[in-house]
Amino acid sequence: MIKYLILGAGPAGLSFANRLKQNGETSFLVLEKESEAGGLCRSKEVDGAPFDFGGGHFLDVRRPYVNEFLFRFMPEEEWGKYDRDSRIEVNGNTVSHPIEANIWQMQIEDQVKYLKSIAIASCNIGTEMPEMFVDWIYWKLGTKIAEDYMIPYNQKMFSKELNQLGTYWLEKLPNVSFEETLLSCLTKKAYGQQPGHAQFYYPRKYGYGELWLRMADAIKSNIEYGKDIVGINFTTKTVTTDDGTSYYAEKIITTIPWMEFETFAGMPEEIKESIGKLKYSSIQTEYFPKHMDTEAQWIYYPDTKLPYHRILVRHNFCPNSKGYWTETNSERIGMEEPNDNFKYMNQYAYPLNTIEKPAIMKKLLSWSAEQGVCGLGRWGEHQHYNSDVTVEKALQLADQINIW
Repeated sequence: MIKYLILGAGPAGLSFANRLKQNGETSFLVLEKESEAGGLCRSKEVDGAPFDFGGGHFLDVRRPYVNEFLFRFMPEEEWGKYDRDSRIEVNGNTVSHPIEANIWQMQIEDQVKYLKSIAIASCNIGTEMPEMFVDWIYWKLGTKIAEDYMIPYNQKMFSKELNQLGTYWLEKLPNVSFEETLLSCLTKKAYGQQPGHAQFYYPRKYGYGELWLRMADAIKSNIEYGKDIVGINFTTKTVTTDDGTSYYAEKIITTIPWMEFETFAGMPEEIKESIGKLKYSSIQTEYFPKHMDTEAQWIYYPDTKLPYHRILVRHNFCPNSKGYWTETNSERIGMEEPNDNFKYMNQYAYPLNTIEKPAIMKKLLSWSAEQGVCGLGRWGEHQHYNSDVTVEKALQLADQINIW
């Protein structure tokens, strides 16, 4: 019997498997649905340069422990290091991200309007923080930023029904106080917390997917591709693929979306039904060969007339490339003019942080772990983790696996 069965060869599964190998463990098997490894972080050459299927995936510099591990597979000298330049197009202004730290870059008339709106936001007059995301936007940032940027942008990115989202996940967003916003306007420079990936690595010669291909190659005898998992039996610790093959293991680590399982033998009906309440968004990435005259790597677009919510300008982080790619929520596909551009649909792009999700996942993950099945990573935990956080979680689990 296999000791560890790992479902999914994305960043979580590959990092966990390679850490097991580094720790001297050899009895493990990775099952992957696709024909190659990488998950959301896979890449393909398009128009002579890399295109990342999942959109903007970069390696944050802030986790040296994670990067030290990853540099074993792709040495640091193969990476370029960049200062993040991300911008927002809003009401005829182009400002750096986050908007509340860079209002000073707007026309003076707009600065006054936004400052007045933030000054009377509920968080600045002692009102208790709300539990729903839309209410939090108004509470934290005021009406002007809420209606010009945050609400339309997040509706485009996640879902039209933003009221289903909670506020427990907002540590991902930069925290800038009104005092810091005012100070930035007076001194004409940004204050407050920096956004994630303020500095980041990206491969010099490859797409981000190259890293995960090398990690897969390091354990190639322990991976099977084309294995579409359709069922899991918690009593026997067995998973079944769509061709009827069964795999047994002492412990199962699943990094795939829980919604992908068609059957859950041995799982209480209450928990099984709760999985159907988990929400996610699907995103299409699309390549455009046109050159954009900008130094920005990310550009955010709240304008609802545009189908996409974000552009990644490829030549500003991927050497010897041209063009850009867009990210568009599947709900908005069809708004653009028909074309022959390369496109890729990510069915599972972002787990949605709905109000009821924490309770669902706490019960699901706790019960599953008692049965010897552990959820790991963005989809195993249904958390909007960046790839570096996913790797960190995988390393921690692999190093503690003997006490689980």
